[in-house]
Amino acid sequence: MIFLTTLPLFWIMISASRGGHWGAWMPSSISAFEGTCVSIPCRFDFPDELRPAVVHGVWYFNSPYPKNYPPVVFKSRTQVVHESFQGRSRLLGDLGLRNCTLLLSSLSPELGGKYYFRGDLGGYNQYTFSEHSVLDIINTPNIVVPPEVVVGSEVEVSCMVPDNCPELRPELSWLGHEGLGEPSVLGRLREDEGTWVQVSLLHFVPTREANGHRLGCQASFPNTTLQFEGYASLDVKYPPVIVEMNASVEAIEGSHVSLLCGADSNPLPLLTWMRDGTVLREAVAESLFLDLEEVTPAEDGVYACLAENAYGQDNRTVGLSVMYAPRKPMVNGTMVAVEGEMVSILCSTQSNPDPILTIFKEKQILATVIYESELQLELPAVTPEDDGEYWCVAENQYGQRATTFNLSVEFAPLILLESHCAAARDTVQCLCVVKSNPEPSVAFELPSRNVTVNETEREFVYSERSGLLLTSILTLRGQAQAPPRVICTAHNLYGTKSLELPFQGAHRLMWAKIGPVGAVVAFAILIAIVCYITQTRRKKNVTESPSFSAGDNPPVLFSSDFRISGAPEKYESREVSTLE
Repeated sequence: MIFLTTLPLFWIMISASRGGHWGAWMPSSISAFEGTCVSIPCRFDFPDELRPAVVHGVWYFNSPYPKNYPPVVFKSRTQVVHESFQGRSRLLGDLGLRNCTLLLSSLSPELGGKYYFRGDLGGYNQYTFSEHSVLDIINTPNIVVPPEVVVGSEVEVSCMVPDNCPELRPELSWLGHEGLGEPSVLGRLREDEGTWVQVSLLHFVPTREANGHRLGCQASFPNTTLQFEGYASLDVKYPPVIVEMNASVEAIEGSHVSLLCGADSNPLPLLTWMRDGTVLREAVAESLFLDLEEVTPAEDGVYACLAENAYGQDNRTVGLSVMYAPRKPMVNGTMVAVEGEMVSILCSTQSNPDPILTIFKEKQILATVIYESELQLELPAVTPEDDGEYWCVAENQYGQRATTFNLSVEFAPLILLESHCAAARDTVQCLCVVKSNPEPSVAFELPSRNVTVNETEREFVYSERSGLLLTSILTLRGQAQAPPRVICTAHNLYGTKSLELPFQGAHRLMWAKIGPVGAVVAFAILIAIVCYITQTRRKKNVTESPSFSAGDNPPVLFSSDFRISGAPEKYESREVSTLE
């Protein structure tokens, strides 16, 4: 609907009631087309007791004070006016009836301004009213478009022109309205007291295509050449539609990728690039690029572009596939198993496209799959021979990667047949080689002496592990009698194994046998020490199994008859004596 308050005009009065006071009423503003005329309605009042015989009046331009010598627009006493208004101003009202309406003709831009009226009742009874009317000289019709024009919603556009010239009446017509709707003319309407407008309306339902359309209104005056045109561009609001976007994209790892999203909307949309709910970039624009430098597999996925404004939204997605060589395979599964158990090992990797996966052990292919990201290796019942290093290899056209892993098979100790004792001169060396997982505890038992020496007693036993083999060496020196019986016992959480170590000839020295172990630390102790330890422990009523340990070695007597042989430098030689 049109509201006829576009030209806000109102009457101003000094007194609260008519009569008895000086006061004037005129529109605060009024407008007219250049070259036409304008009638400024005016009424005034003065105290009733004055009762003048004749009432005169003066219209001033731009100043209410005569002492400032403002241009005289009209003066009833002398008809003398400023040259700008000669032949262009006359009084339409009857001053005796307190009507001071003024008519200005042949309007030109310089006549635009403030107009003041002064009442002259004779003598000192003169009064210049502060109330005034502002004249606006125009040359274009006023097209009023609603503040918001939304696509799909009917709108009313009006063309309004002043109609305050009694001599010339404007006629209105629309320009560029084809395809929008048919106009309707409301005619001459009173806007405020004393002012008038001509109004024509145009109703239509706007489309996207109507946005930016230039709509015009023409005011013409019959029987003249006067013609005025005004234009307004339609600002049609509509929600975004994404009109430009990449198709699915394939890129090699490390390359540059640029994704484009463009939308049509009014006002401009907020464009947002998102991935998995995370905002990557956004801007208010017609189009927005998302640049990905040196793309990685982590950036592979679906990207969404969201376009939105106050009137709606639109969204589209694009898939980015990053091609890359396999990553280092990951191995998950049982890395430690007990002999006889089933073992399942999963090897997996990431690549694009999916790789060929293969599991090797000692260059033998155990399992393989093509174009899969996972490979399962199953061993129904593992044996110690399954213990060892494995390889998982993944490859595609972009590269190859491999991972090694170890399978540890746990089993009860096995004392190998190469275990034995050997005597040379006064030295006895016993070698016990044990295959076991986990590492066993090894002890040497001398039944004839009722003594057990284990590997924790480093002064008597030296041990070294290589892979699944544990080699323990017991060295006795100063043996004058027949070599004692020696039993090697190996124990871990899966079982215990014992073996009486056989003696070999004196010509086979022990350190020659254990060359692979490295430098052998050998300790010699006399059987007399063993006897002494046994008797000493019996005297102390020790109830636990007799054995040597680094923390409770009994005191011994020293002599120069016996000494340690074959020990590393970190062990000092110790001389001991035998007891009878």
